[in-house]
Amino acid sequence: MQDRDLVALNEDAWKVVTGRKPTARETEDLRFAWIVCKHVKSNAIILAKERTLLGAGAGQMSRVNSARLATMLAKSYGGGGVVDSQGCALASDAFFPFPDSLDWAVEAGATAVIEPGGGKKDADVIARANELGLAMVFTGTRHFNH
Repeated sequence: MQDRDLVALNEDAWKVVTGRKPTARETEDLRFAWIVCKHVKSNAIILAKERTLLGAGAGQMSRVNSARLATMLAKSYGGGGVVDSQGCALASDAFFPFPDSLDWAVEAGATAVIEPGGGKKDADVIARANELGLAMVFTGTRHFNH
């Protein structure tokens, strides 16, 4: 049995874990993406920019497949090529289990990422985020909705 997710913007618990902090615009996009992520089913990946949902991947058995779906949707809106996802924020409802998960975040155009943290490989994920120049925020709270 799963308890109801009553957490919204728990910004008091947010922690920037990378060397680069999100810009003011990225922070606004992270807030928006985190709220949208709360309402999406398991393995949710959200791409957002300028407080607009660009793509959502959800309900997949793999977080990577959710990311691929979100990216495909973002790139296909308006007949393809109309939506500019460069500089978007990416939200994940649960931690990234492996550092290479961030490679597709960058391919999708993300410059800032928000996720709960708490994975065994968090140090490796943070190191990869730093290598890629991403700003990354850990929320300390999962929005993993089944």
